[in-house]
Amino acid sequence: MNSEFTVAVHSLVLLAYLPEHMASSETIARNVDTNPTRIRKIMSILKKNGYVTTKEGIGGGYILNCEPERVTLAEIYRALCGGTLKPHWSSGNPDEACLVSANIQNVMDYFFYEAEQHYEAYLKQNTLQTVLDKIRQCQQKCKDKQA
Repeated sequence: MNSEFTVAVHSLVLLAYLPEHMASSETIARNVDTNPTRIRKIMSILKKNGYVTTKEGIGGGYILNCEPERVTLAEIYRALCGGTLKPHWSSGNPDEACLVSANIQNVMDYFFYEAEQHYEAYLKQNTLQTVLDKIRQCQQKCKDKQA
């Protein structure tokens, strides 16, 4: 898995949190602690999938174009990096006479496929709103500890 999923969720939850649901790539990048070019690349994918729109010009930026309580984390995962649990490299050699070497790739592919299905099923149970709610709960717990 790559970090684009986390950056995308962070960016969308930030937009959901902001009063006008809009921010520039620089603002989002500061909040995510990454570079604006990376944000623009990820936001381009999110825009293509309809999760954000853009406003051009001075005071422009990315605008949340979805309802946080309706967008599941599975949808975001599939849009950004679905199928990435399986590594690009596989061990073994299908032409090898050894039982293990000849079959390990197919068996591991099965495990990665199953893991991907379970992971997406778990992510499907959670929305962008779920993430925002958990952030607020976390903040409240920190305040309670300080009191």
